[in-house]
Amino acid sequence: MTYLYQALSQRVDAWRAANYPCDGFPAIREILEFALEEGESGQLRYLRRAQLRALETYWYLRLVLGTPKVPELYEQLFDDLPDRLDAMGVNEKLFKEAKYNYNALIQRVREDNQFVRDNHLESLRESLTLDYASYILALAMGAGKTILMGSIVATEFAMAMEYPEGPFVQNALIFAPGKTILSALRELADVPYDKLLPPRMHKPFAASLKLTFTRDGDKQIPIVWGSAFNVIITNTEKIRIQKPNVRANSHQALLFTGTKVEEQTELANLRLQAVASLPHLAVFSDEAHHTYGQKLLGKWEKDKETGELVFKDDGIKKVRRTIDYLAAETNLVVVINATGTPYFERQPLRDVVVWYGLGEGIRDGVLKELANNIMLLNLGDGEANTLVAKVIEDFVRDYWAVRLPPVGGNPGAPARLALYFPNIETRDELRGAVESALALRGIGTDTILAVDGKSSEATRRQFEAVARNPEAPERVLLLVNMGTEGWNCPSLFATALVRKLANSNNFVLQAATRCLRQVPGNTVPARVYLTDSNKKTLESQLAETYGTSLKDLGAQQAERVEREIVLHRPHLPPLLIKKRVLRYRRKVGDPASTAPLHFTVPTDVTAPAGITVETLTPVQTASGNTTLQKVDGGGDQLPAPPPELDAYTAAAELAANYHLPTAEVLAALRQAYGAGADVPNYHLDALGLQIEAQRAQYEAHFEEIDVAIALVKADGFDRTERGGCTVYTARISFAKDKDKLYLSAADTADAANAAHALAHSFHYEGYNFDSQPEAEFLKWALTQLQQGGHHIEGVWFTGGITDPAKTDLYAEYLGDDGRWHRYTPDFVLRRADGKHLVVEIKRDGFSPDITADMARLGRGEAPQTLEGKKAVALKQWEGLNPDKLAYHVMFADGSDLKPEGYAQVRDFIRGA
Repeated sequence: MTYLYQALSQRVDAWRAANYPCDGFPAIREILEFALEEGESGQLRYLRRAQLRALETYWYLRLVLGTPKVPELYEQLFDDLPDRLDAMGVNEKLFKEAKYNYNALIQRVREDNQFVRDNHLESLRESLTLDYASYILALAMGAGKTILMGSIVATEFAMAMEYPEGPFVQNALIFAPGKTILSALRELADVPYDKLLPPRMHKPFAASLKLTFTRDGDKQIPIVWGSAFNVIITNTEKIRIQKPNVRANSHQALLFTGTKVEEQTELANLRLQAVASLPHLAVFSDEAHHTYGQKLLGKWEKDKETGELVFKDDGIKKVRRTIDYLAAETNLVVVINATGTPYFERQPLRDVVVWYGLGEGIRDGVLKELANNIMLLNLGDGEANTLVAKVIEDFVRDYWAVRLPPVGGNPGAPARLALYFPNIETRDELRGAVESALALRGIGTDTILAVDGKSSEATRRQFEAVARNPEAPERVLLLVNMGTEGWNCPSLFATALVRKLANSNNFVLQAATRCLRQVPGNTVPARVYLTDSNKKTLESQLAETYGTSLKDLGAQQAERVEREIVLHRPHLPPLLIKKRVLRYRRKVGDPASTAPLHFTVPTDVTAPAGITVETLTPVQTASGNTTLQKVDGGGDQLPAPPPELDAYTAAAELAANYHLPTAEVLAALRQAYGAGADVPNYHLDALGLQIEAQRAQYEAHFEEIDVAIALVKADGFDRTERGGCTVYTARISFAKDKDKLYLSAADTADAANAAHALAHSFHYEGYNFDSQPEAEFLKWALTQLQQGGHHIEGVWFTGGITDPAKTDLYAEYLGDDGRWHRYTPDFVLRRADGKHLVVEIKRDGFSPDITADMARLGRGEAPQTLEGKKAVALKQWEGLNPDKLAYHVMFADGSDLKPEGYAQVRDFIRGA
């Protein structure tokens, strides 16, 4: 079976490979390409790969497919009817019963509740009955669903500003299921939107964005009704349509109860009306799996207090009813549901357009590995004391010395263990076993923290501090109904499920997987301790929620690695050189550009019509209604206001629009209209066309200017305060097989010489090399410096940072696609006399191309090959700065640099 998200993924891959073609709205290409740093590193600027893939899919749906509703989407992606039904989860037997009538079958799914129940088609019913486009983005925990929603909002608003008449979102409503999630959504306010949008788009976006969080007690949402670029973040209760339950034996409902409930209802509906006033609206539902976790159809149940039958409308219907209202009251563009699962009671949800599971998160290094680390303890619930003692023994032996990677000179947080208990009584019963097991290993009780739903506010704050404070002493957490969804504790390396836990609301799954959250640089896997009773529940919830198993999860290994690099020298002195900069000017020698500007009075434009005033009188019709009737004689025609400007005002406006001297334009206007005459303002457009015809000849040329090229720009890094110091960091990602190419100062020499490496290199740490020859070059250069007799201030690897927000070190070249691209060299060596050597490491296979194009440069010819264009772009820097800079290419044969390439570098180091 091919699911909807799989078929869509193939289309999106092809769209990406073609560089996001979109003739009607080409700016989307600029936005999506901005997500990647330019250059050969392929580093993402900010988003993770899963987030970018989801964002690409979203825009493919919006612009290429035209924002189809889910039934239309199936029709577009599955031409073959059997394949379409298979993807929908409808078996051939049902199609046969419908006499092979597709429309009749779909209609029955929409209308026949019993048919839907009998054939487990609830999720398909939900997808087919919506009158608006609604999609599910299913990303496992840790993938960053909140950031993804912020990315969609930012790119939609940017496109709306770029194309004001386009079909783009101008307002967003974000639903959250509870106050805890609502607090987490405040992360939207801290999203670095400048890393999501190109600079020219970010500035107007940042100036227009208005974030609003609904608050308890506010009667209204503080927005301007009908305005644009609002993001309203709320939970369901504060804004949804309130409707009393319908009782089976009641003939009428009480309209006015005078209760607090009715007051809350009125407030919620007032807020909803404010949202409904906003045009071009998108609705987002965060953690949408909450709404899919109950029966989709609702059911009649007996009220516990009155004994009456009550129709229990479930969570999704409450949210859906609210969205239906908004769809009717304003132009609802799209609905996006973010969730961690593509399943509902093992039924694949049929409107999932992106699916990123736990296994992919582990492969991409977003989650910790679990390979060979799921520990099944064959002990029953009656042997809980022994179970706890074994877990403590194992954790202390394998994890007590483990810490998260240090950052900015601060030690990383120590590994922590969470033991989940079914109730407070069990926790208190077994706490002594925990304390004894720790005492046997010389560990005190101050490392234990017990938290439950009844804990004091101080204990809760202490628990929250554990997740973010590396110095918190608590290492073993005893939890009851705490520490599941929404708890982000990267230092949690192990979880243990003690005795049989409740199996409702995926509690077992949430508890077991809390230890999977990863941080850049950590290589230690997580561990889960299970008993037989919890294993069965966990297996069931894994299959129901993620469509996977413990065996699959345990076999999954990381294929990518995330690291955090730290900027050691944020104020590295810039490289001061001359540089050729591309400029545009009027074509030199063109007679039209030097001839005096000349206007002719436009004769093919029409003055705006005047205003017609009609006289009306009220009359009574035969039916008794009153209407307005025009009085005989027609209307009076009033002349239009004088549409004229004085010549100087007209000249100033035209000169500003076309970058011309005002005096030149004024002289031409006076010659055409007369010395004292005014210029009709409706002539301006036609006069502008005359200017374009006479002054439209431009040419590209290069100017030589003095520039200060920053090797690093601290403002482009993430800035945090750690241990009282300002630390600049950035997150990078690369394939796991390149982990050996990630080097710190200590990796380049023995420990005694690590300080020497830091003194002369590693302006940021660590260096993420692309190839072994690059790493070998740095080690060789540092060895040369250790031998003395040099005046080198630094040998810095620059090829790993290509983002213009983080460095100015790049040369521009015209690519084969006709667009300008950036090229960043691999190394810069700086000598005390102010001279620099820029070194590039290339595979030997590129030697003929680069050599040939260097020869063409010497003959004044244009380069012909891609690698040659890059080399020539930097070689021209050398030509402009012969006393400050030299450019040298070293070639590598396999993993070894060719010996002849070292001579020029050695001479430079020695001062030649």
